[in-house]
Amino acid sequence: MDGESLYKRYQELQRYVGWTPEDARRVNGLAALLDPFLPAMVDDFYAEIDRHPEARKVITGGAGQIVRLKGTLLRWLRELLHGPYDQDYVVRRWQVGWRHVEIGLDQVYTNVALSRVRRGLLHAMDKIAAGAGAEALEIRNSLNTLLDLDLAIIEDAYQAEYTARQQRSERLAAIGQVAGGIAHELRNPLNVVKTSVYYLLNAKNPTPAKREEHLSRIERHVIAADGVITSLSSFARMPLPELRPISLLSCVQDVLELTPLPDNIETVVDVPATVSPVLADPGQIRIVVGNLIRNSREAMPQGGRLTISARPAGDAVELDVADTGVGIAEKDLARVLEPLYSTKARGLGLGLAIARAILEKNRGSLRVASVAGHGSTFTVRLTAAR
Repeated sequence: MDGESLYKRYQELQRYVGWTPEDARRVNGLAALLDPFLPAMVDDFYAEIDRHPEARKVITGGAGQIVRLKGTLLRWLRELLHGPYDQDYVVRRWQVGWRHVEIGLDQVYTNVALSRVRRGLLHAMDKIAAGAGAEALEIRNSLNTLLDLDLAIIEDAYQAEYTARQQRSERLAAIGQVAGGIAHELRNPLNVVKTSVYYLLNAKNPTPAKREEHLSRIERHVIAADGVITSLSSFARMPLPELRPISLLSCVQDVLELTPLPDNIETVVDVPATVSPVLADPGQIRIVVGNLIRNSREAMPQGGRLTISARPAGDAVELDVADTGVGIAEKDLARVLEPLYSTKARGLGLGLAIARAILEKNRGSLRVASVAGHGSTFTVRLTAAR
């Protein structure tokens, strides 16, 4: 966040707590009176840190660093009391929160550190303002308000920087996961292509049947590699849907024609013609149904039953894609729809995430129910067309 934006934010916080120029005048009037107490407060501050290992562990530069830190804290206290509370002041406060994230200090220590500073300042003020009555109370309130504003801007900086670092870390982790998944998914078909090309280049007088076999292998695995790239591209750049009434039965039939299932999987389709059409993009819903059917097929390597059924559900229609496969462990159930999360040894974990993203763009939803060892049911919910 740039300095101007930070200052505008700080001014908004000032208005929120009712900070006025009179508050600034009261605090500034304390500066000279409190200054003799500040060095002892700084010494006490770092003596207390030394007694707490979790706070002390971020100080790695020995005695020399502590001397520098004491000087920094002393300047911070003097700026607090003297002002001016302008843009440069706010930026320096923001940098305190940023620095705490950089050195790995838990935010709770930032809060209690300022509490200790507050206690020291108020204790010193009580000594110099004894008997001042109502005026002393007003000065005390102004000082507390200023400290609260400082804490707010420091915490804001801490949260913003911490969140930014977490997001960068998560993005890097995601990139690493995607890269690993892509490498895994592409290496196998590329190895097959490589061995077939080697055979075709080096085999002496291969039979026409052998040539055809290896050319077919190359074609199949190039298509498989292209599928991986297409999945990533589809997930990254899914176009806006063109919503119109479509028949779920026709959609399911189209997908089944294009999605080969082994003979050991029995397919049951129970989508009555009386079920209302749904409002959706036909091409995108075919992608969803295709991903769910392929997911069920992969969950039944030893065969089983695939059941696709639909029913009205209020102002919506629900389509179930159920299998009798291996099911999903309870610990994985909440995450199987997340991108890059896969329970398979091979796979990017994008199929179900793509399906959910498509359905959300089509004003629908996807949910899953499963019992490990007994199969899974994925339920697509779409708005009924009127």
